[in-house]
Amino acid sequence: MSLQYQVVPVTSFSQNCSIVWCDETMQGIVIDPGGDVKQLAALISELGVNVDKLVLTHGHLDHVGGTEPLAQQLGDIDIIGPHKDDSFWLEGLEGQSQMFGFPLTTAFEPTQWLEEGDKIEFGHQVLDVFHTPGHTPGHVILYSESAKLAFVGDVLFNGSIGRTDFPQGDFNTLIASIKNKLWPLGNDVRFVPGHGPESTFGRERASNPFVADEMPLY
Repeated sequence: MSLQYQVVPVTSFSQNCSIVWCDETMQGIVIDPGGDVKQLAALISELGVNVDKLVLTHGHLDHVGGTEPLAQQLGDIDIIGPHKDDSFWLEGLEGQSQMFGFPLTTAFEPTQWLEEGDKIEFGHQVLDVFHTPGHTPGHVILYSESAKLAFVGDVLFNGSIGRTDFPQGDFNTLIASIKNKLWPLGNDVRFVPGHGPESTFGRERASNPFVADEMPLY
């Protein structure tokens, strides 16, 4: 048994939405359903995944814009995350929609806020939750120890890091989140960022101009 996933770029921001599932039970989750709900629903059906919850890394529109419609389409399933410090982002979704020219997205509150140390379970798979503020104050990442795989939202990218010029963003806090929460998970950990191609923590430590720490590249 193992964790499987498929990344689907959605919205005009090419945000990486991830369908993640246990290949033994076909139970799964969707991480950051930012939009293109019909496309996501069709792919979930095609893959044969039984999605029982939607999980949000943070409250920005391009990551959460399709959440409520997809939850309803899949049978009114639970919406989990992000950390409650991002509640102001979810409360301001209507304003975000107007600002970025997105379809109107109304404010919502998740079924459950996430905390450091929480676990997301589906089938025989478990994702550990880490609170990683900086890009937004309530950002979380999700980590599979068995698969050595992390879903990091907009904390870290291949060759870059998340923006910190949004309300309640903070550069030093973001760098601390990356170095204190992500790096200890291991250099061999692959990660799916919120935008762009995958990478590994080791490669970013060796070459990312924002967070490289002179670690030799293996």
